[in-house]
Amino acid sequence: MPLIGTLTSGVSALRTFSKGLEVIGGNIANVNTTAYKSSSTSFSDTFSNTVGTASGNAQIGSGVQLANIATHYSQGALTSTGKATDLGIAGKGYFVVQDGANDFATRDGAFHFDSTGALVNAQGKAVLSASNAPIVVPNFSAVSNISIGLDGTITAFYNDGTPDDTSQQIGVITVDDESKLLKQANNLFDFGSVSATLPVPAAPVAGTKIQSGALEQSNVDLTEQFAELITTQRSFQAASRLVTVSDSVLEDIVNLKRS
Repeated sequence: MPLIGTLTSGVSALRTFSKGLEVIGGNIANVNTTAYKSSSTSFSDTFSNTVGTASGNAQIGSGVQLANIATHYSQGALTSTGKATDLGIAGKGYFVVQDGANDFATRDGAFHFDSTGALVNAQGKAVLSASNAPIVVPNFSAVSNISIGLDGTITAFYNDGTPDDTSQQIGVITVDDESKLLKQANNLFDFGSVSATLPVPAAPVAGTKIQSGALEQSNVDLTEQFAELITTQRSFQAASRLVTVSDSVLEDIVNLKRS
């Protein structure tokens, strides 16, 4: 019965546009999340049914489906915090943090030194150096001041005025194909393929600088998101109306058979 196809088309639209609203809602909710990368949805039609007409066969669409959810990796604005261990990457690249077993890429440079002198993120994951090792400042209890250069070089000054001479440098990786990155919680990224591994951290590439005392903001454009929200909401309402009308017509047909 053709009306069943109309009903299923409406239902598929409701499901699909619900996913679209979820993505938009996630973007809006993370407008103030450090280094958050926004996402967008694209849709495609589903398999079409072939029907006969006076002029030959024709195809009727049977609904809509979610084609892709794309992450946008454009850089967010850098905002000053005044804290030396808050780091923002100006240009391409990602920091690498490690939880002991796994490495993750991140643009969220809200780091701090723990009581042992290890540079860690908010979840306690170790920040890796350009030599692919956790960054640890020796004799940290005697450190009076720390500075981080644009190339990621860390200089610690002890209470007696002498600098730490270990010359540790914050590692940065460059990901050529960012579409391989898979979002994780806490502003982390991993590769979606289990066979892939993150590149080895190294010194920042040419044109990339590490800004101490600054954090990258979310790249969500609220104006764009609200426009998308209105459009997707209207589409959802139209699909809901389609389901309601189809149900009403089917009910009328059933009542005709009963009379």
